[in-house]
Amino acid sequence: MTWNDQAAPSLDDFARLARQALDALPEPFRSVAGDVVIRIDDFADEETLAAVDLEDPFDLTGLYHGVHIGDREGFGPAPEPSRVFLYRRPILDEWCERGDVGLAEIIAHVLIHEIGHHMGLDDDDIDGIEAED
Repeated sequence: MTWNDQAAPSLDDFARLARQALDALPEPFRSVAGDVVIRIDDFADEETLAAVDLEDPFDLTGLYHGVHIGDREGFGPAPEPSRVFLYRRPILDEWCERGDVGLAEIIAHVLIHEIGHHMGLDDDDIDGIEAED
């Protein structure tokens, strides 16, 4: 296989893989994540990086932005839509560096991690759940 005729997966390719990962979630997780907007960008912007105290945009593969389910008032919708950002270039970088896992698997991992935040889980909770698998 030659690599000079290959193109990097596009933002649309990432969106398709993220949608497949979301559709593959078991219930009730798929229903809980149903109102989350998924956005694919090449990198987080400077403001976002500063907000999470990072300087290198390659250090952030994904981000949840919104009011998680446990903090919502009543049964109404959140004041603004919950969003999951997946950052294409850092994910591609991780995929290339690891070399032991497929791109779709990494995208699904980042997406599920961010949906965990939507559900009110923190990084320690998510890491604990992943360690059980």
